[in-house]
Amino acid sequence: MRRPSTATGDSPSRRDLLMLALPALILIFAAFALAWQFVRPAPPKKIVMSTGAAGGAYHYFGERYREKLAQDGIDIELRPSSGAVENLLRLKTDDSVDVGFIQGGIANEPEAEDVATLGSMYLEPVWVFYRGKAQYDRIDQLKGLKIAVGGSGSGAQLFALQLLGANGIATDDPRLVALGGMEAVDALKRGKVDAFFVVGAPQAPVVDALLHTEGISLLNFAQAEGYVRHFPHLVKIVLPRGAIDIQGDRPPRDIQLLAATANLVVKADIHPAIVTLLLKHAREIHSAPGMLQAANAFPTPQDHALPLHPMAQRFYDSGPPLLQRYLPFWLAVLIDRLFVMLLPLVAVVIPLSKVLPAIYNWRMRSRVYRWYGELKFLENELDTETDAGHDKESIAAFIARLDRIEQRATHRKLPLAFSNELYTLREHIALVRRRLLRLAETVTTP
Repeated sequence: MRRPSTATGDSPSRRDLLMLALPALILIFAAFALAWQFVRPAPPKKIVMSTGAAGGAYHYFGERYREKLAQDGIDIELRPSSGAVENLLRLKTDDSVDVGFIQGGIANEPEAEDVATLGSMYLEPVWVFYRGKAQYDRIDQLKGLKIAVGGSGSGAQLFALQLLGANGIATDDPRLVALGGMEAVDALKRGKVDAFFVVGAPQAPVVDALLHTEGISLLNFAQAEGYVRHFPHLVKIVLPRGAIDIQGDRPPRDIQLLAATANLVVKADIHPAIVTLLLKHAREIHSAPGMLQAANAFPTPQDHALPLHPMAQRFYDSGPPLLQRYLPFWLAVLIDRLFVMLLPLVAVVIPLSKVLPAIYNWRMRSRVYRWYGELKFLENELDTETDAGHDKESIAAFIARLDRIEQRATHRKLPLAFSNELYTLREHIALVRRRLLRLAETVTTP
């Protein structure tokens, strides 16, 4: 048996749904595609750090960074170098190197666009060790001695030659030996050289070994204030009496030293998340009080020879990003990347979810309202002709027009939710029909 059709139908018009849904879907897709252009790529799983010679401070701290970042799933490849000069050269010319340590005074490019600094991590004193118990306090007292000035291309060698030249010692003197690292330590202990210029933190194995070696003394820079005036990248610091060994009273007096900052420098296009991660661990590694610094003195944006990375500036101003403070690094980065994708949801999807139903309801009701318009127009004509009088033909014409309105309304399928609108229209049509029938009776009645 065939099921009788209803005036309202069983489902909304597919055409109407497509007319609304298709443009909405295109708009949503376009919004997400646009937002995707601003989603940062995921940070790399591996970075390369140019350090320094084995036994030096750069290598020592590079190992610390590698241990810390491994906890966050980032692998650091440490590439030994001759020192700060080579590190800077690699950052500028080697696409595979991402980060390296640079001594203050090595670079002076405050407007550089290819590299940026993350700040000063610690102080690198200029240590001048020499054999014997004599108390030297001027570099010119080393004239005539065989001096190890650091490996070729190292920042230590650059500093040594600057200071020696300032004291009238020829930088091409054959008694100046390009030797550094543990090899120079061994040469000094064996008497193959008489003095050794070292630039590095007290924790560096090279420095630590010589500070605790009997028969090796440390030069006191009595003219430290004068050097600072001539070399602005240097600062005066003091190694306090007994700072090396309280019981052994080493050193037996305050020692004035010169120091440069050790800066962590990166490629300018390094991933921002890696910048904040490096600085987060830099605080853990370099903020502890030490022989030459107070607690929380580092890291700091102290050296301005290179531009400060924008993410580093944000870090110093407000600390690590909120998500990285409380979530694992990988999860914080994932949420940060996907946050951009929430913008289309807020800007497009949510408004559409409110607008589309309203538009759909308006389209469904507009069909009923259109018939109301025809019905109202018919009543206006009926009122106008009532004043002039009616005949059978005019009333029959009105009834025929009313029948056509009712027939179209009856066969128009609307969603069940709008059935009440349709039934209310049919009641109003019936009301007008009764009025016409009463008029017809008055016309046919003698």
